[in-house]
Parts: sequence; structure tokens; C-alpha cells
Amino acid sequence: MKGDSKVITEDLRSTSTISVCFGLVESRKTQVGTQVSIDINSFPTHLPAALNKDESIIASSYKATSMATVRICVCGDDGTGKSSLITSLVKDVFVTNKIQSVLPQITIPPSIGTPENVTTTIVDTSAEPQERNTLRKEIRKSNVILLVYSDHYSYERVALFWMPYFRSLGVNVPVVLCANKSDSTTNGNTAQVVEDEMLPVMAEFKEIDSCIRTSAREHHNVNEVFFLCQKAVTHPIAPLFDSKEGILKPACVAALNRIFYLNDKDQDGYLNDREMQDFQAKCFEKPLAPNDLEKYQDIDCLSLKDSFLHPKLDIPEFASAELSPAGYRFFVDLFLLFDKDNDGGLNDNELNALFAPTPGLPSYWLESNFPASTVRNEAGHITLQGWLAQWSMTTFVSPASTLSYLAYLGFEPTPGKPSTTTALKITKPRKRRRRPVRTERNVVLCYVLGSSSSGKSSILDAFLNRPFDPLYRPTLKPRVAVNSVELPGGKQCYLILEELGELESAILENQAKLDACDLLCYTYDSSDPDSFGHIINLHQRYPALSQLPSICTALKADLDKTTQRCEEQPDEYAQLMNMNAPLHVSVTWHSISELFITLAEAATNPATAFPKSEEEAPDRTGVWIAVGATACAMVAAGMIWRRTWYVG
Repeated sequence: MKGDSKVITEDLRSTSTISVCFGLVESRKTQVGTQVSIDINSFPTHLPAALNKDESIIASSYKATSMATVRICVCGDDGTGKSSLITSLVKDVFVTNKIQSVLPQITIPPSIGTPENVTTTIVDTSAEPQERNTLRKEIRKSNVILLVYSDHYSYERVALFWMPYFRSLGVNVPVVLCANKSDSTTNGNTAQVVEDEMLPVMAEFKEIDSCIRTSAREHHNVNEVFFLCQKAVTHPIAPLFDSKEGILKPACVAALNRIFYLNDKDQDGYLNDREMQDFQAKCFEKPLAPNDLEKYQDIDCLSLKDSFLHPKLDIPEFASAELSPAGYRFFVDLFLLFDKDNDGGLNDNELNALFAPTPGLPSYWLESNFPASTVRNEAGHITLQGWLAQWSMTTFVSPASTLSYLAYLGFEPTPGKPSTTTALKITKPRKRRRRPVRTERNVVLCYVLGSSSSGKSSILDAFLNRPFDPLYRPTLKPRVAVNSVELPGGKQCYLILEELGELESAILENQAKLDACDLLCYTYDSSDPDSFGHIINLHQRYPALSQLPSICTALKADLDKTTQRCEEQPDEYAQLMNMNAPLHVSVTWHSISELFITLAEAATNPATAFPKSEEEAPDRTGVWIAVGATACAMVAAGMIWRRTWYVG
């Protein structure tokens, strides 16, 4: 069976090169089952420096499988051309005369057009309900299933009926999907059919080994489709490739490492032209042309397209970007995949492996002193909670960075939307914060302000479940902490606390920074008489702060309270500003968690936390609406009365 086959497969499904190379690893279907066969004598686990003993294994030729017979069960809806395919294979030409609906069993000996040198038995079947018992028996006796469809209806039945039916029978055999009657379809070229039809089905059903378009009338790919069925049995992919995880299996990886090691004669970690030539000759018995490698040698660098790394994302003013459910799902799966020791945290080695296909940690992570910015376990490893919180903060602060790393890390967009932007969502702009409604944001930013040594850093430590440290260390650079908070009612949001350090003045003078902020948390040391005066000075120096929702917090409540050296005491000043009274808390109390819930609640419902320097004019919008409606009703009544009077 020879010809130009238009085979569409996933990953390793398109070739058996891995199983052929040097005979070191072979995926074979034998009478006793499927296994990966590796020459143990020439494949020590530690790869020693000298490998002279079994050099002959390199030149060993690939031997055919010991499978004696391949039984192919041809399935599909009636009228899809199953019998015509079989007849075209046997006759080597399309038969125009009417043929019977179900052909008898056909056996092809190894000597007739079977490159795998096996006896092939082809069984035709019917999809009629009365033939269901026969169909069930033949499927269970088969080694491979050839599933044929020819139009949109029969294609839809592949996923809706046939594949679930095969699974219900409990059979574990490969399936070759065949799009027949390609001569009469108007679905476009092969590439379009592959993109629209075949790849989605292959992604959903991992049992599908390969896909191919055929035409019995034009005798197109008829031999090839049955060769694929043979190959799916004699050289199965399952022993080499884990389709669920999308990776090579350990034995296959080890064999490939062995093959590379044996060919890297100078042990420099690369295969030069001479070594590639030797590899090609030993594996395929065919030399490489001089220009085969030139196109790779001429490439100075390989990089992802900028449009892929940085897709267009429009964020309206006063709106923000957050991870969508698809984005959170991707980062959860990524965490679980690389948590190899299943300890619930990513250690340094696991983080390095995760970020291997990227330029390294995002620059914002380095600036925010990751992993100290989020939740870690006792061993200092980032937890899943901290992992999701860190990405939530990154998306809020720098959505472009998240998009680029989604591309680096392999995020797969949803069908029909080939962009990583599907992993993000844009929140509704919040222009009028004083309106008594909740925001739609699930990620909120709170600036923590206060005098030095008031306890700001201790709040951030407590927020990340860190133990209290009595030693005072002044904060020079801005410091952030992010964690999830469960609000009353069960809703979860991510709260970002930022201590501004020595950049406090520069940030508070920046209107863009204030617009990005959802809440201000004023802190003072209730045991220090000079602490609260800093808050009063902030209000006087930066009037724009009065336009932001705020919470005032009296820290170190476990110590003796003292009178503040300022004109108004904290409670009086809060009453004067129409603010809520200061919350008295201590990071040494277990109730400190209530503070973070209060902050998150105020950030998501900002109207409850606005300070007012004077009484605002009452909202008379409802009154004016009522007056207008009454006036309209009176005018309408007058017009009706006049019309009635004139008629009378």
C-alpha cells in the first residue's frame, strides 16, 4: 500500500520515527499485549561515559511486529461508503455497479500489498438497529476500528453516537477516522476540513489514532486508510505517548535520550552536521541532502510573534482586567501538573521547570519580591492559593504581562477565538464610586497609609499568615501582599494590600495611581501619641484623598491606649469627617482576619466607606422624577377633558 497519504494526526500520531530509531525503543503489538521494548543491555539507567559494548545495537534494523493478524472493523452510518472503500481496495478501482450493502469478511494475505507483513481481515458492518448484536460482536473481536463518515449529519454522529457507543462496549482499540466521499463534498480543502472537523474530534476522543480524507470513486487514499489501520495495531502510540497529559512517556524519553547520547560523539550536547548525517543513515538508510539543514543554520534566533505574545486588549478608563474562569482553570491545571511531589506547594525546582519555556519570572514578580508577596506553606513554597492570588494581582497590575506568559506557558484559546485574551475579562468601569451598589470587581487594591512604625508591615505579614515579628524594620520600597478573602455570603475576592514606603508622596500625588486604588486604609499606633497626626497631615497635603473610600484602623490595640497629640482625637476627627469610627485591632489577636474582610467589603461596596468633609446635598433625583410624572399626567388629563367637552 503506497501513495501520497493526506494523514492528519496529533503529536506523535503522524509517524513511527521514534519507534524506528536504531531499534532502541519499539512500540509493538504482540500476541501477549502492547509494550515498549528497550534493549536493557545497551540502555543502562545512568548512561555511562563509555558505551563500546553494544555499539552494534545502533545499526540494528527495525524489525516487523510479531502480530500475525490485524482485524479491521469498518463502522459508520449507512450510505457513507464503507462497502465502496473495501471494494475499491480489493478491485483497485471504483466499482460503478451496485454492490451489496454489507460485504462478506475479506482476508488479505501478507504477500499482497501489506508493508507491515501481516494478514489483514476486513469486516464490513451495518448501522441498522436490527444488526446491532452483530455489530457489537465484530467490534469486540477487532484490533482496530475504521470509522467512516461522509457528510455533516454522519460527522455529527461520530461524537454524538459512535464514539460513546464504542466506549460503552468497553473496548480498548484504536480508531481511525475517515472522511469519505471527498470528491463530492464542498467543505473546502483538506486543511480546512482538518481544522473544522477532525482536530476537534481528536481532541475530545483520545482513542482516535489518526484521521484521513478518502474517495472510493477517485481511488484517493484508499490503500492509505487501511495501512493506517494496520499501523495503529502494529505500532501503537499509547506505549510511547501519554495522550491525557500530552507528553512522551518516561521510557520513550529515556530511549530518546539514549539515542541522542549515542550520536553525540564529541559529547558537546549538540548534534553537528556529521553526527546528523550518521543518524539519518543509520535510522533511515538514506543520506541528508547538503541543503536540508541550511534553513535551520541560517536562522539567527527563534521567537514568538509579537502579535501572539501581546494581543490587542482594550481596557476602558476606570475599568480593570481580571482572569476569566478559563484563565483560573489554566493556572490551576498548571500548578497541579508541576507539583510533582504533591505537597501542595511549588518548590524552587518545580518553579524552574514550570517557567522553563519562558524568559523567567515576570518582571513584576521580581519587583514585588515574589514569593514573599503571597501565601506560602511552612516550607516557604508557594501554595495553590498563593499561586492564584499572585496571578490575579499580576493581571490587575499588568494584564499585558499575564497575556505574554499565557502564550509562553501554552494556554490554548477556545475554538473560534485564537487569542490568549479569552483567559482575561474586563470589569465594568466604576466612574461614580459613591453610588450605593457593589462593584463587579473580584480583585481590589488597597493602599495602607500611616506613620512609620504604626504597624503597616505587620498587617501585611498577618494578611499572609506570617508570624508576628516584634523587630522594627522600616519599609523603603513599596511592598505588596495579595491573598483571597471570603466575603459575607460566600463570595471570594482577591485583596491587594500595598505599603508605599518612601514613595508615599510620589504615589499620592499621582492621580492615575489614585484612580487605580479601590480603598485607603489609614493606620496609626494607638499607643504612640504622635502617630495619628500623620493621617491629619495626609488629608491636608493631599485633598484628593477625600474622594476615595477609606477605613481608619487603630493598631497595637493590645498595648495601652494613649491620648494623641493633635487638635482632634481619632474618634472626634472621624466624626468630623463623617467617617466610620476607627477599628481597634492587633495583629497578635486572632480576630485580625475580620479587618481584612472589612477592607474587602469596603473596597467592593465603596459607598459605605466614603469620608465627607461636609454634608452633601441630598439626592433629589427621585423627587424630580415624581414631579415630572405628575405634571405629565395632569397635562394628559386636561387634553382628554377638553376633547370630551368639544365633542359634547
